[in-house]
Formats: sequence, structure tokens, C-alpha cells
Amino acid sequence: MPLKVSLVSADAEVWSGEASLVVAKTVEGEIGFMTGHEPVLAILAEGQVRITETSGSKIIANAQDGFLSMEGDDLTIVAGNAALIS
Repeated sequence: MPLKVSLVSADAEVWSGEASLVVAKTVEGEIGFMTGHEPVLAILAEGQVRITETSGSKIIANAQDGFLSMEGDDLTIVAGNAALIS
């Protein structure tokens, strides 16, 4: 079962879909998420969010000023500023 990921900025949804791996930068360092990860609530640091879709495609976004929340297999990343790079 894949992760259900939602990356949103203050004014729009940047990306949502299913992923096998998500790596994000928090104020305490980088953290990776896969299916079955324990619940987490963390503060985002400025940096990249790297998403590997279930197809293997890579999505990269810049994000800053926000938080991320992992509950079950749902990962929500809320950033004040976020934009896709590729």
C-alpha cells in the first residue's frame, strides 16, 4: 500500500498523489517516509522535498516555513512557500 501524499503551500496545492518514498528536511535534519512509518509531526526547514512516485518517477519541490504530519499512510506537508522544481 503506497503513501498518500499532499504537498500544499499557503495558497495552492502543489502536488498530491501516491508515493513509495518521501524525504523532507526538518529543523532536526532530513527524514524519510515509507509505508508503515510511525506518526510524526515536525517543523519544516527550508529545503527540498523529494518524492518517489509508485511508478519510480521523481518529484522535487522546494519548501519552507511549515510543518509535516504523518498519520497512518497519509503524509501531509504544509508550507508557507512551496514550488515544484521537477
